[in-house]
Amino acid sequence: MSAPSSRGVDLALLGATFVVAICGLVYELIAGSVSSYLLGDSVYHFSLVIGLFMTAMGIGAYLSRHVADPEPAFVAAQVALGLIGGFSAMILFAAFALIENYSAFLFLVCLAIGALVGLEIPLVIRILEGRDALKVTISNVLTADYIGARAAALLFPLVLVPQLGLMGASFLLGALNLAVAAMALWLFRARCGAGLRAAFLLAVLAIGIGAWRSEAALGAMERRLYENEIVLAQDTPYQRIVVARDGKRVQLFLNGSIQFDTLDEHRYHESLVHPAMTRAPRIASVLILGGGDGMATREVLRYPGVERVVLVDIDPVVTTLFRDHDALAPLNGGALADPRVEIVNADAWEFLKDASTPFDVAILDLPDPKDLAVAKLYSRAFYSALTARMAAGGVIVTQATSPLYARKAFWTVEATLAATLDPLSEGRTLMTMPYHAYIPSFGEWGFVLAGARLSPSPRRALPEGLRFLDAVAFDAMRRFPADMARLDMKPATVFEQPLPRLYEEGWSAWFQ
Repeated sequence: MSAPSSRGVDLALLGATFVVAICGLVYELIAGSVSSYLLGDSVYHFSLVIGLFMTAMGIGAYLSRHVADPEPAFVAAQVALGLIGGFSAMILFAAFALIENYSAFLFLVCLAIGALVGLEIPLVIRILEGRDALKVTISNVLTADYIGARAAALLFPLVLVPQLGLMGASFLLGALNLAVAAMALWLFRARCGAGLRAAFLLAVLAIGIGAWRSEAALGAMERRLYENEIVLAQDTPYQRIVVARDGKRVQLFLNGSIQFDTLDEHRYHESLVHPAMTRAPRIASVLILGGGDGMATREVLRYPGVERVVLVDIDPVVTTLFRDHDALAPLNGGALADPRVEIVNADAWEFLKDASTPFDVAILDLPDPKDLAVAKLYSRAFYSALTARMAAGGVIVTQATSPLYARKAFWTVEATLAATLDPLSEGRTLMTMPYHAYIPSFGEWGFVLAGARLSPSPRRALPEGLRFLDAVAFDAMRRFPADMARLDMKPATVFEQPLPRLYEEGWSAWFQ
């Protein structure tokens, strides 16, 4: 077989640069996403991962000057990247679920992959050196690298995560690195020894076995993490969904955080829904933001006066599962299939921009404000947009994290609602009514009612069949003991958003 032409080698290496740029950025996104899924605070973890990668890339670029023979070094870098990058998601999940030393492994994975990625571009430039003018070589290599990075930024959220999940994506990218290694082994076969070929074959075998057994391995780790039988595990573009079961007991976890346990979810959802529903002047039209599991909708539909419920949840996979799945739909009593319920899969803020009909009650069953992406939904601007979509006398209620574990965060949510202007009365702000309940799965949990003319007493009776809430219980829920008592906090705005920091400080003080 004749040796490839010089031009053919150039084009092959530029194509390889494009592919390895995709791989490098996707590995970075996988590390940041896994960290955010498992530990929350996406801003912190993506910033940490990006910082580690960039530092390690600089180290790799510096070390490239000590490489005597760039061709076999490039092959070796691709083999190492294929192995480490391919197994990166599995390593990080295992570090969290089994080893309980996540940060150390995150640092090691990021530094190793970043250094290898940083090594690649200088090696490619050195291999191409002398074929064209240096400025042309550098321009071509960096162009291929930047276009590859752009492709990765599009492929990751639109194709890789929805179709393969984080672990499947990491193994696919590992296989791509090994494909580049195979091409380079052929191009530079005269410069690569038997040891490098053997390492390549072992890496291919390892990635193949890893990809084949990845779902079983992830299931074993999740069983260890969640303790009960995993009946459903699925990645979506927004989160990882895990449903665990122990006999009749069912638990839902999103990104590793428990969302409900059928043993006590009635305490949470009755506390969230019924104080607002019994105090609103009218309840014909109800808006629910979040709550894709349908439990809050189930409680709303207990009232015969409800004519329309609009449920807005960003993740269509969640709402579809809890509407259609034979084991999950009965948990909400089939509420999401009720003809009065309209499901809108959209970002809550974007929905409010376009909403035109007013709502009598708004129930905010949103995730905790542990990162800026979610915390914007706990800002004065968001509450102002919401109140503009409320009918006169409309009532708002939000879950507001724990007044015990995250006391400052809880009272910041209350202060933000209390500082929100009433759009129907110039100069007046909303009235608030904070309260709390004990939910065994969560601990002491807080809620805030708000409205322009909030009635201190119920306007209608509680529906029959409630398992937790009654008038006596609610009176007790409005009293806060000294360690949860009101704190004077500043309202949260989009541009000055303290909630993720206050949330993390509070929970970290209790759970190191």
